[in-house]
Amino acid sequence: MSTVKATIITIGDELLIGQTIDTNSAWMAQRLNELGIDIERRVTVTDTKEGIKLALDEEIPRADIILMTGGLGPTADDITKPFLSEYFGGELVVDQQVLTHVKELFAIRNRPFLERNLKQAEVPNVCTVLFNKVGTAPGMLFESNGKFIVSMPGVPFEMMDIMTTGVLPRLKEKYISDAIVHQTIITSGEGESFIAEHIKDIEEQIPVHIKLAYLPSPGIVKLRLTGRGANQEQLEKEIAGIQSQIKERIDNIVVAEEDIPLQEILGRALKEKGATVCFAESCTGGYVSHLMTQVQGSSSYFNGAIVPYQSKLKHKVVGVDATALDEHSAISEEVAIELANKTRVLMDCDYCLSLTGQLSYGGEDDHIESGVVWMAVADKDRVETKRFKFHYDRWINKEQAAQMGMLMMWKFVNNKL
Repeated sequence: MSTVKATIITIGDELLIGQTIDTNSAWMAQRLNELGIDIERRVTVTDTKEGIKLALDEEIPRADIILMTGGLGPTADDITKPFLSEYFGGELVVDQQVLTHVKELFAIRNRPFLERNLKQAEVPNVCTVLFNKVGTAPGMLFESNGKFIVSMPGVPFEMMDIMTTGVLPRLKEKYISDAIVHQTIITSGEGESFIAEHIKDIEEQIPVHIKLAYLPSPGIVKLRLTGRGANQEQLEKEIAGIQSQIKERIDNIVVAEEDIPLQEILGRALKEKGATVCFAESCTGGYVSHLMTQVQGSSSYFNGAIVPYQSKLKHKVVGVDATALDEHSAISEEVAIELANKTRVLMDCDYCLSLTGQLSYGGEDDHIESGVVWMAVADKDRVETKRFKFHYDRWINKEQAAQMGMLMMWKFVNNKL
């Protein structure tokens, strides 16, 4: 089977100037990759006819599939739909199903239906309408010389719904004949070079239709096996065998055998033990708690958190010894230990993770080097601590601190720390 190539085009000045972060491209690329479709290019263009035309003129000759998001709406600056109608030689007509849906949405939200909202129900008469059940602007599928060109709203949850219900099934039916199987091993404790050297002989025996990729990120390395073949059952057996060999070789550093986020990995470990966890988050400001509660059913193991951002609250609310704060500062091993131990008792749970640090310069602990974070994990019998030094900006340091904190807790819960 020949390689299917795709281009992702995102439209919007807000993306080009960095006002809005493009998360759509990453999500779409992941879904295409799961189907075995190669993403050749990701392009962001200004919200103008000239910008969109240039992108399409360049990408249609080289790509089998073009996915576009953005520029669909009732306002004057949303020009994607009328332009695409013109580009593919059609004219805008009102789709009655879309019109009924849009009016129902406005009625449910108790908002007046304006004349300009009628634009939401207009579609080019040369496209297949992809119904948007969670928003007003429908997606549009154009087929030209065997190519698929899809335009979708830029609102992430609307795009995801249209992709899931309207786009991916069509792509799979039209382009995918071989089975595609992915399997992931998540490791922690060693770098990718060490792992590669340790499994070198296994990797050398992997057949050509199966690929092994190393995907490092803070604290972890993912090993992703991807295979393509006519017989899915046979392919699954092959990949399972290779995965088993790799796991057996590096079992001491394996965290999970599927591609799930650390908050879900930690949640599963707590659930298996019937244990509960809480957090004392100073520098991360509740971000670890946010991640943990993104997992459905997390209330069964997550008791709660305290965010004692100011030193005085570490003392008044949590009960950290004032002398420890004065002598060692809020960003210290001693304070991290007290935060973990006392918050665990306060929250009446089995485990506690505390984080206290300086994500960037400024504030009451400006004398502490930027990026320094002390963490402690504790249960009723023991406590373990670790000092981290992160080297990026405030947001990335917060993200890394949260990930490393959850990983540290997972190791503690599983007696690997």
